[in-house]
Amino acid sequence: MRRKWYIASSIVTALAGEVALVAIVLWLLPLCGVNMPMWGLILLMVAYGVYEYISYRIGSKALERKPVVSPEAMVGSYGKAATQLVPNGYVQVEGELWRALSTGPNIDKGEEIVVVEVKRLTLIVAHMPNNNCIEDIASQ
Repeated sequence: MRRKWYIASSIVTALAGEVALVAIVLWLLPLCGVNMPMWGLILLMVAYGVYEYISYRIGSKALERKPVVSPEAMVGSYGKAATQLVPNGYVQVEGELWRALSTGPNIDKGEEIVVVEVKRLTLIVAHMPNNNCIEDIASQ
């Protein structure tokens, strides 16, 4: 449904642009004393059509992309430290590099982290909980 709407609106806007271009060249410019030969009008219409086609292709690719997750939805996500966090640095979460701030002690490069909060575009991160502690509790 979204794609059909995009195709229809692209065709309508392209035709409206072509009609406006013809009206300007054949009606408005002669009122100002400027006359354009027919080959110039045809060249302008072809150039505008190419522009519209390229815009359509770029727009359709943008519509087909997966939605981007909001930073707030990243709370609880796991990742790895891309640089040392002393306490600032960079982490990689869900394949993207983010500026990060450590809540506790320094985090070394490559250590696993968990996102605990998001402030603007900075992730507040902590060390990943130690799985050994969970296994020790489960075994008791």
